[in-house]
Amino acid sequence: MDLQEQLKKLFPDHEPSNEPEAVADETHELFIQKEPMICKYEKRKGKATTIIEGYEGSDEDFKILAKEIKTKLSVGGTFKDGAIIIQGDYRDKIMKMLQDKGFKTKRVGG
Repeated sequence: MDLQEQLKKLFPDHEPSNEPEAVADETHELFIQKEPMICKYEKRKGKATTIIEGYEGSDEDFKILAKEIKTKLSVGGTFKDGAIIIQGDYRDKIMKMLQDKGFKTKRVGG
């Protein structure tokens, strides 16, 4: 007994639709700026952190960028006070990602 037959037994009144489901295409264009974004290294409470500052676009775009960085690096972090704070020293990887997106970056600290 396949899945369709099982579903038919569970829901005898259901009529399956033949229409394809609409897939949301969310491509968001980020604001490319003239000034470089600052990527700096700090120690906070004895832990290494990478801080990205200097984005001139909207905060919503910066939050989307923060989420993308955290997902690709599989690390924790937050968006706070106009800066992205990433746990660990990932300056080189983050700067490479930002440069691939078309941003100018500047390395600060150490």
